[in-house]
Amino acid sequence: MRFLFVGDSMTIGRAGDWTWRYRMWRHLEAVLPGGYAIVGPRDGLYVAEGEAADPQAYADPGFPAAARRHLAGWGEGWLHMAPVVGDAVAAGRADVLLVSLGLIDLGFYTNSEQTEENVRAFLAAARAANPRVRVVLLPVIPNVRASYDAAFAAECARFNELLAKAVADLDSPASPLLLATVPEAYDLRTDTYDGTHPGPSGEHRLAAAFADAMHQAWGLGGPYRER
Repeated sequence: MRFLFVGDSMTIGRAGDWTWRYRMWRHLEAVLPGGYAIVGPRDGLYVAEGEAADPQAYADPGFPAAARRHLAGWGEGWLHMAPVVGDAVAAGRADVLLVSLGLIDLGFYTNSEQTEENVRAFLAAARAANPRVRVVLLPVIPNVRASYDAAFAAECARFNELLAKAVADLDSPASPLLLATVPEAYDLRTDTYDGTHPGPSGEHRLAAAFADAMHQAWGLGGPYRER
């Protein structure tokens, strides 16, 4: 079982972060030891231009190089990932995509309807590369901008509705799609370090959203436990 993490700044993380990808690796080690691989064309963390930091400076230096792989980028959304996901799936022979995208699209690039069109293009490209690929999609989660920008909050809510409809429309036995549940009681004060990007507790909540969805719907792995 070959997993590909796809996401924006909340998934890539920045130098010094643990990342929810690390939390998921720990989970997979516990529930699928020897039965999985993590794939992707990238492996580093985000480092801002002019910052003196190492893109490989994960909070745990013992995070194995092979498990650091991903397809995530700071400031990248569905708009950016739709054109490149096919190559990443083909090169990594990915079986399962764990996708957390949408916030950056709605914040800077596209409205909810345009973003949903990019979701469909992304899924088509992934399936062209692997017709039996499975995909778990996380809706846009709470964020600080939505707490003061009513129009943006409405776009996030509308996109989540459209995402659920796309998943229902496009789900198939050959290539199952699964909508993960937004983590319960996600608290911007304690689960993020800036109102958007997850801190340690938020990382656990995001990893749990994916892990529990796969376990409950597909019987894959096991329930998430903090490790």
